[in-house]
Amino acid sequence: MNKKPETIDEHIATFDPAIQKILQRVRTLIAEAAPMAEEKISYGIPTFYQQGNLVHFAGNKSHLGFYPGAQAIVDFQNELKDYPTSKGAIQFPYDQALPETLITRIVHYRLQQNLKKSSGQVSKGKKKP
Repeated sequence: MNKKPETIDEHIATFDPAIQKILQRVRTLIAEAAPMAEEKISYGIPTFYQQGNLVHFAGNKSHLGFYPGAQAIVDFQNELKDYPTSKGAIQFPYDQALPETLITRIVHYRLQQNLKKSSGQVSKGKKKP
């Protein structure tokens, strides 16, 4: 039985070198866009976390799975029209150039969402009786 990866490095190491290079590049792009984010494995896949989950990504057989959540798919739908998407997922095929600028923009977007949500919760304070 295969052991599930416990770190992003372990996840990446399960793929062929060409795919490892793509996964490492996505990891770097996310880390540069959200330098304070924490890396972890969540839902069994690589995740970046800051004030909540920012984005997940994972290697698959023929594509990179990028998981920014449902609202990001809606808000970036025009830029994502060339990629298969579902409610909260984007498929970036390995045989196409990685859309680095788009990935960075989506990470910035998700970071702003999390920071706004976090500051909104903090500023509400206690309910008045």
